Amino acid sequence: MTLTDQQTKTRTTPRRKVLISGAGIAGPVLAYWLNRYGYAVTVVEKAGAPRSGGYPIDVRGTALDVVRRMGILPRLRDSHIDLRRLTFLEEDGSEVALLHPHTVTGGVAGRDLEVRRGDLTDALYTAVRDDAEFLFNDSIDTLDQSGHGVDVTFRGGSSRTFDMVFGADGTHSRTREMLFGPEERFHHYLGYCFTVFTMRNTFGLSHETVMWNAPGRAAALYAVGDDEVHAFLNFAQPEPPFDAFRDPRAQRDLVATVFADAGWEVPGMLAALRDADDVFFDAVSQIRMPRWSSGRVALVGDAAWAPSFLTGQGTSLSLVGAYMLAGSLAERDHATGFAAYEHSTREFVTMNQALVGKGGATLFPTTSQALKERNDRLRNLSAMPAEEGRPAHSALTLPEFTPTS
Repeated sequence: MTLTDQQTKTRTTPRRKVLISGAGIAGPVLAYWLNRYGYAVTVVEKAGAPRSGGYPIDVRGTALDVVRRMGILPRLRDSHIDLRRLTFLEEDGSEVALLHPHTVTGGVAGRDLEVRRGDLTDALYTAVRDDAEFLFNDSIDTLDQSGHGVDVTFRGGSSRTFDMVFGADGTHSRTREMLFGPEERFHHYLGYCFTVFTMRNTFGLSHETVMWNAPGRAAALYAVGDDEVHAFLNFAQPEPPFDAFRDPRAQRDLVATVFADAGWEVPGMLAALRDADDVFFDAVSQIRMPRWSSGRVALVGDAAWAPSFLTGQGTSLSLVGAYMLAGSLAERDHATGFAAYEHSTREFVTMNQALVGKGGATLFPTTSQALKERNDRLRNLSAMPAEEGRPAHSALTLPEFTPTS
């Protein structure tokens, strides 16, 4: 049902107006389903356009049902990367084990998807762009809740009133900060920092990942195709380096210092890091909140529960969470709908956040003994992928919600 179709229907009350902050993954999914349920949807995004590119992401378990119901599963199947090999290396560069990636990630070959992040965001935006208003190059400046709605002023200077506002603006959510206070209250640091960027593929790699480990340090080259690789550097850090988070030069300096004596391909990776124009640096952390809404404003995706890449479930949780939030509001007021959203979704989120321990132990051992034990386990693993994914991936069965007629 398109926006035009809905506007031609006879209505006894005006369409409720909602604002979504963030046009990444959770935002467009939420916009798509809220439109289906009769809402007039506006999406505000600080970037100038939907963000293309980015590292590959996974769509697994319950999340596959979301993209299937949105009609974009065939397009994503066509974009599937089909990573074939994951090679672990010793500190001296010798091979520890060569495995099928799903053996480590818990994915299911032939069913789960891995796609470039930009391929997913493009598909989501295409599915909803004609049915929602998108405001690019803008963001929320202030929120003021009242009995009749939420008064919003935008950084671009305009102001409007909405029935509800949703924060789908990521781990470092501005909406969450305005609503609940500083990020530090909900930020749970997991003991690592990482950087990821692209560099020329001079290694002969294709559809594979090679990971080098030393105690507390890891470097990986991830080749989606043949032309370029995603370079990844991860390191243990007792406390988050807050001074570096807003200083790209400090980030590069910190990474160079940590990996100064590393072997394998790391020196070339550090040289490429100096010149890369797509560097992303952050702490490995989770967002954990006692509640995801306040008044007429609710959070979804990483803004509410960022699970960290160690779980491999960030994208899937965003897809499922947005579907559940929209459906919970299909035939309810905001207070009842937000309560239903938390009741139906929190256990699924918590189960998947708990996967973080398994991910950290496998990918980033911090001591020599832990690294040796990890390598011994890897040598004993079968190279065949699992036939069933991890239970957490499919722990929630999507309900059917009724679109507004």
